Amino acid sequence: MTETVRQFTVAPDDDGVRLDRWFKRHLPQVGFATVSRWARTGQIRVNGKRAEVDTRLEAGQILRVPPGGDIKGGAKPARPRRELSEEEIALAEVMVLTQDRAAIVLNKPPGLATQGGSGTKQHVDGLLDAFAPDGPRPRLVHRLDKDTSGVLLIARTPGSAAFFSKRFSGRSARKVYWALVVGVPDIADGMIELPLAKQPGTGGEKMHVDEKGGQIARTRYRVLDRAGNRAAWVELHPLTGRTHQLRVHMAAIGHPIVGDGKYGGQDAFLSGTISRKMHLHARRLIIEHPDGTPLDVTAPLPEHFANSMASLGFDEAQGAELPAPPPEPTKEDKKRVAKAHAKQYRKERRGERRKRGDGPPPRPGSGKPTSGKAVRPGTRKPGGARTGAPKGRR
Repeated sequence: MTETVRQFTVAPDDDGVRLDRWFKRHLPQVGFATVSRWARTGQIRVNGKRAEVDTRLEAGQILRVPPGGDIKGGAKPARPRRELSEEEIALAEVMVLTQDRAAIVLNKPPGLATQGGSGTKQHVDGLLDAFAPDGPRPRLVHRLDKDTSGVLLIARTPGSAAFFSKRFSGRSARKVYWALVVGVPDIADGMIELPLAKQPGTGGEKMHVDEKGGQIARTRYRVLDRAGNRAAWVELHPLTGRTHQLRVHMAAIGHPIVGDGKYGGQDAFLSGTISRKMHLHARRLIIEHPDGTPLDVTAPLPEHFANSMASLGFDEAQGAELPAPPPEPTKEDKKRVAKAHAKQYRKERRGERRKRGDGPPPRPGSGKPTSGKAVRPGTRKPGGARTGAPKGRR
């Protein structure tokens, strides 16, 4: 056990990292409970001042760590990096759109998973060692579905990972997707507001619209062009980040993404020369860079998507103009989000209590269920009647 006070200087790579995350990276033998106790009793100091477990560290700060906290045998050895083949290194390098000291931006091809899972051997996360054979391992800060192509941001350092993650969670990052959908939406420029939840019986592999217990999900869309009544080229802006949000929302309003059999069934496929692969592409990402400038990256379309665009007579140049960002949320919007978050938290806590077997089943909560609206203005809910234009933005 360490018997002396230790002092550490926060490195540039740890700029912006939470205090508890710093311990997990550099002193993993010190458990979270110990870190919390030290912070609560004022034993951890940052530049001489007390710090909480969620304090964000800054490069150059001096961190005082009290004695103790070690475990027998010390820290676990770092997991050795897997040796990448020449083909894997080449695959990683060909995906790069741009890179600098803080970020690597990839154009992920369709069919390549972002992370590993059951039966998934090749994925983006497994290729990241190609970009830093000797330094800190780059890390994912957001994800794309396996069959979705396009812009994928990778953070080079722990500090930049914390910086970018904060921008994604704070919704300041602008994500622009292109999709081909079956049919043509009645409203050319609208907002889809339908709460989403995991579909029971699918093991969390599939989502569905759940107006009573789902989480708020909002997608802005606009039709860029149409091929008669057969298909439309749409631009999608997810304003929340729910699993499969764009796919579920488009299917829910009766216009599934072409090739998305999971949510559109057989209706999601077009005949003729149109590929059966999914036509959803993360076209553009605009996010603040740690150096203070905007990082704005556009990803070229994959071959199957570009061929389908040409077959339907669509011109990519028509999608170059970016619409104005959505207005700032109103007080009512913020209250609704906070209410939904609190409701979800209570549900999770009830689940934890049931698993532990503490006490009787919880009393059903009271309050109105979270409501959801489909496309607005002047649109219709799936299977419902057309609604009028709203009196005001919510």
